[in-house]
Amino acid sequence: MQVYLFFGIILIPIVGGAILPLFRFRSSRARGMYTLLVCLACSAHTVALLLLRRDESLVLYSIMDGLDIVFRCDSLSCVFAGLLAFLWPLASLYGLEYMEHESGPDRFFAFYTMSLGVAMAIALSGNLFTLYMFYECLTLFTLPLVSHRKDEASVRAARRYVTFSITGAAMAFVGLIFLIHYGDISLFRLGGVLDAESIAGRETLLQWVFFTALIGFGTKAALFPLHAWLPAVSVAPTPVTALLHAVAVVNAGTFAVTRLIYYCFGSAFLAGSPAQTAALCVTCLTVLLGAVQAIREPHFKRRLAWSTVSNLSYMLTSLCLMSPGGMAGGLAHLVCHSLMKITMFWCCGAFMVRTGIEEVRDLRGLGRIMPRTCAFLALGAIALTGIPPLCGFVSKWEILMAAEDTGTFMGHVASAVIITASLATAVYALSTILPLYFRPLNERWKHLDGQRLDPGWRMLLPLGIVACVIIALGVWSRPLITFLRQTGAGTGF
Repeated sequence: MQVYLFFGIILIPIVGGAILPLFRFRSSRARGMYTLLVCLACSAHTVALLLLRRDESLVLYSIMDGLDIVFRCDSLSCVFAGLLAFLWPLASLYGLEYMEHESGPDRFFAFYTMSLGVAMAIALSGNLFTLYMFYECLTLFTLPLVSHRKDEASVRAARRYVTFSITGAAMAFVGLIFLIHYGDISLFRLGGVLDAESIAGRETLLQWVFFTALIGFGTKAALFPLHAWLPAVSVAPTPVTALLHAVAVVNAGTFAVTRLIYYCFGSAFLAGSPAQTAALCVTCLTVLLGAVQAIREPHFKRRLAWSTVSNLSYMLTSLCLMSPGGMAGGLAHLVCHSLMKITMFWCCGAFMVRTGIEEVRDLRGLGRIMPRTCAFLALGAIALTGIPPLCGFVSKWEILMAAEDTGTFMGHVASAVIITASLATAVYALSTILPLYFRPLNERWKHLDGQRLDPGWRMLLPLGIVACVIIALGVWSRPLITFLRQTGAGTGF
């Protein structure tokens, strides 16, 4: 049964997306029904696998001794796979209405659907070799989505995306080679896979190899200095940027870093080392850099992109605390940030489709003509700021508690950075949403006054569902936080 579910989760979206153009759909409705059915089938298989709760591995293929393609569903896999299974069908439904205004829908939904299968393969990878292989496949499958419009800006963004991704892949590969040589990478193990006898006398070397691999895998999580691709790809259609910034690619980066720290090198091996200090310095720098750039950015979608850069390093900072609490805090923010940021990107897309507005200064007064969309945006922005009782407060609280629990100087630095960045978040988030209600419409958009321009139900329904979850996780977060703490402690299953 479990073997069937593994194959179904990965192959249904990959094969379903690959054959989508062969049907030559004449109506957007037929194409939409097909895409939704494929995504829902994948999600149903994922839910069934998570309910089985069997921490068993499936060796799909052995390339050579020690290099196996292995799939496994442990408690960490549940976090990423469950998030994908929940958000992807909603994102696909949203995309159906949005893509009515774009060309090439068959090509778009083909790669969009196949990317789900690759992201699921990352979530269910049983060892670092499997994760690395599908991690790089995700770049190949999402590259056509970034360049979908085929204009000069899209091609330039795609070129930057692939250049940064290849650079990160090369750095991550260094870590893979050393782990193969000095450890047993046949399966992920909480606590690490390094062989104590083999690394004796080489601890410092291995710790700096970890730092190199961290920068490499952190590329998809927009970690400085390989972060600039993320704001650049905001030229892509909004369903793509929501995919890149909130669901698949950036979360794949955070997920890979989690595996690298806690399941490959081991937090005990890294804690207290100069490499950990360097890692925390880089992640804290990225937190502040992203927040400052978000305040300065006048383009709404790129402002959200810089916000994503900052918030991803909230997660990485927490993970680099090298503690069970740090792991739980990073994963909590991964879940909560995905919900908050995809809501804000969807609202941004609705503004662009219905009014053509892209600049922050032009958003003022939209609360009168797009009341529902603006309400969802306000909810996402308030949650992102960390105001209780919404989910953003819960995840930031977990990170702050984990940082202070370390009792170290760098732990206190991380706390100060998170608090400072949260204040910056309040500046760029609230300065975006307050003019929606308390400023008149821009003169350029006066002709829209009195109209009701909220999008159709295919855009509003996903927004409403995710908004309810944002509130629910803020009010009733105990089950999620308990599970994540158990995952960090190794008692999730």
